[in-house]
Amino acid sequence: MVLETERLTLRRFAYEDAAFIVELLNDPSFIENIADKGVRTLDDARRYLDDGPLASYAAHGFGLWRVGLKADDTPIGMCGLLKRDALDDPDIGYAFLPRYAGRGYAHEAAAATLACARDAFGLRRVVAIVSAGNARSIGLLGKLGFAYEREVLLPHHAAPIPLYGWRAEAVVGAA
Repeated sequence: MVLETERLTLRRFAYEDAAFIVELLNDPSFIENIADKGVRTLDDARRYLDDGPLASYAAHGFGLWRVGLKADDTPIGMCGLLKRDALDDPDIGYAFLPRYAGRGYAHEAAAATLACARDAFGLRRVVAIVSAGNARSIGLLGKLGFAYEREVLLPHHAAPIPLYGWRAEAVVGAA
């Protein structure tokens, strides 16, 4: 599956994306706001792809997608849907390299992902978890129509994490 927006393409990850995965997952903002996934080498990245996005595509039909610039296919981030055992509903996840921040790419990719969740996968509800201190991500969720619901405690997390909810009826507006 490939999603296109005005400026972006979202597609399934493949093994040739391993170098990009190493770069993105080792960015300090990724480690600070998401987690240190321990991906340091191309082999680690291929294992991450196998155990994460590729396994999710096989099990659920969706997962995290590679986000690239439409003009030249430069990879700039990831965005997609995850199904975590600890959450009742699928959640949206996204991460972008800092040099592409502040340009509306995350909003554009996330809005396309939510439209796909509704239209292609028939999902009526999607949730999001976000670090309490990540104001930029919390602001994006608000623009997308997510509302704070409660805190949840997830495996491998020492403290509760804010959970936001979105319903398919929510308006997914432009940036």
